Amino acid sequence: ASYTDSSDDETSPRDKQQKNSKGNGDFCIKNIKQADFGRREIEIAEQEMPALMALRKRAQGEKPLAGAKVVGCTHITAQTAVLMETLSALGAQCRWAACNIYSTQNEVAAALAEGSFSVFAWKGESEDDFWWCIDRCVNVEGWQPNMILDDGGDLTHWIYKKYPNMFKKIKGIVEESVTGVHRLYQLSKAGKLCVPAMNVNDSVTKQKFDNLYCCRESILDGLKRTTDVMFGGKQVVVCGYGEVGKGCCAALKAMGSIVYVTEIDPICALQACMDGFRLVKLNEVIRQVDIVITCTGNKNVVVREHLDRMKNGCIVCNMGHSNTEIDVASLRTPELTWERVRSQVDHVIWPDGKRIVLLAEGRLLNLSCSTVPTFVLSITATTQALALIELYNAPEGRYKQDVYLLPKKMDEYVASLHLPTFDAHLTELTDEQAKYLGLNKNGPFKPNYYR
Repeated sequence: ASYTDSSDDETSPRDKQQKNSKGNGDFCIKNIKQADFGRREIEIAEQEMPALMALRKRAQGEKPLAGAKVVGCTHITAQTAVLMETLSALGAQCRWAACNIYSTQNEVAAALAEGSFSVFAWKGESEDDFWWCIDRCVNVEGWQPNMILDDGGDLTHWIYKKYPNMFKKIKGIVEESVTGVHRLYQLSKAGKLCVPAMNVNDSVTKQKFDNLYCCRESILDGLKRTTDVMFGGKQVVVCGYGEVGKGCCAALKAMGSIVYVTEIDPICALQACMDGFRLVKLNEVIRQVDIVITCTGNKNVVVREHLDRMKNGCIVCNMGHSNTEIDVASLRTPELTWERVRSQVDHVIWPDGKRIVLLAEGRLLNLSCSTVPTFVLSITATTQALALIELYNAPEGRYKQDVYLLPKKMDEYVASLHLPTFDAHLTELTDEQAKYLGLNKNGPFKPNYYR
């Protein structure tokens, strides 16, 4: 999503001496000179993130994160910058790395570095750079993080493996993605999670808004920017009909595409049927489809056998967090030719001349190739900020060494902070009605098991 291509300058940021205008050099980014552009992008994002701005207003009196040392690993975009600056306004010190090697907006990273944030990220990092940046965030003399904000679980995993003593001193972890939450539950099951963690991914506000509405808008954006594809009449298979799959299918159907769905869960499968989609096995349609989109959170959903059978010109991309869904490694063999078309777009050519178009090397399409709607990220970022405040200020013993869902009351609070944008007015229960329903007038309005 960055306007600056990573190939502009071949020098690795790791080899440069960098300082901001105040002489501070505790960061590693592509180019500090782009800070002004980044600042303007952050200002646009602030317009669409009303709840975070409301939190800042409230923070002028109290600083609920005073003393918090937050180490973060998320996509570094204008929207994340608004979250980081909000956390800072709430009293936290932050150090940040990117959770995806392609999604960093270089000019935004520059604006954060100019604003004295310790940011280690640039668009187009290598795998080695990725882990180096995370390590630079964590391993600082005289700095012990006490909160983790993670997207994908890589930061948590790194501290857990490399710095076990530091890990034990963490007060809480806030995790945003399916992949990261899955890793936390594995740790918890094995009895190795020694800190409480908040599963933001499965909070209602994340599932219903970020996963569904965000993907509904950004799937078309990502495909259009990379391939200029026409959607009308195209045959598309969407693997997985969770919230992300639902959003993708709704958008493609509205554009006139013929949409097939693959699914393992009979409930999601029945939803797909009721929404008017054909439920198929991938093998049944792989020869005829024009676009393949994965959004399952699983691995090896599209394997070499599928890729071999695709038709010429088929577009293949992933909307799940992790790059495990498409077996890209199986395409790196001598008989296949790779051609870079443009940033994030590759042709993979078979010996008989057939080619497929692979986007972002199987990584997350919308954050690698386009942007995501800011307003939806406001909802997620507010949820993350409140989860950090909750875990950081929780009295001893409220949270054990386990993975928790965000309290429903907090989900409702996040939603209510966004209603004024639409000039929306909530109805209040009368005392009599509240009594009849057995509810508190101020919520929570739904039981925890409500989906």
